[in-house]
Amino acid sequence: MSTGIWILIVVVGVLVGLTGGFFGARHYMQNYLKQNPPISEEMLRTMMMQMGQRPSEKKLHQMLNSMKASARNEK
Repeated sequence: MSTGIWILIVVVGVLVGLTGGFFGARHYMQNYLKQNPPISEEMLRTMMMQMGQRPSEKKLHQMLNSMKASARNEK
């Protein structure tokens, strides 16, 4: 085979690998987030009570909003 055909095969292989890897990783993350959802209000309330705090609704909402804002800023 000529050099041009080998280069074409390698380029096509890399593109197929990148595309397959992207969609595979995307599918894996979607399944992971379904099985392990991000922190919820009830989980936060339980954590605060385990730390010895008595959480008020206002404090819970403040903490949830700050966590959501910091997650948005990281993106």
